[in-house]
Amino acid sequence: MNGERFAAEVTVIGFDGDDTLWHSEDAFARAQERLVDLLAAHATDAEVLARLQEIERRNLELLGYGIKGFTLCMIETAIEVSNGKVPVTDIELLLEAGREMLARPVELLPGVAETLPLLANGYRLALVTKGDLLNQESKIARSGLADLFETISILSEKTPDSYLQILRRLEIDPEQFMMVGNSELSDVWPVVAVQGWAVLVPYPLTSMHESGFSRNQSSPRLRTLTRIDELPALLSGAGGPSSATV
Repeated sequence: MNGERFAAEVTVIGFDGDDTLWHSEDAFARAQERLVDLLAAHATDAEVLARLQEIERRNLELLGYGIKGFTLCMIETAIEVSNGKVPVTDIELLLEAGREMLARPVELLPGVAETLPLLANGYRLALVTKGDLLNQESKIARSGLADLFETISILSEKTPDSYLQILRRLEIDPEQFMMVGNSELSDVWPVVAVQGWAVLVPYPLTSMHESGFSRNQSSPRLRTLTRIDELPALLSGAGGPSSATV
């Protein structure tokens, strides 16, 4: 670091998409509430959500992340929890929930529309997200942000190796790269592990895939912000010290 500036060496800033640039997890939460309501006669809320999480994890390698796989997992959960007694009408409601999630408008988080063009004046920007390819491509196109990114990567998982591959394509060293995202598991620790920089901007809701993974540790290569529009001040040194723990 150079004086009060954080990550002064950085030339490329990577951004996560879901729940960093635009809302996503709130739609999953509403769909889970619908599932719980449909299965209220068969199991408690906690039992339904625990079964859904178990089914998502066992299907992850086959279905990956995203709304389509999530919808299939909700249907499988309904069948298992009800011992096959779930009516077809309830299956139709779960399918409709999935369609609504796919069709929802892209709603940018506060400060995103103003902050990214500002940062693009001084940095190369990259989008590094994960999930269903078609759905992510659609959200990126509808976000109005696509032209700001030099490169867009849609990954099945965010690992140290996947980040290193991106850095090789960008022809930069790890200390020249910063990742901004809402997930410790995906956006922070894999980047810190390769000697890059990370900024965590927590989202109020946490995906079941991301929950329970906090390492409760600090790093001089990590800062935590409340909103994304605090990022320019952090990078310029005008915002004062920020938390290095999560």
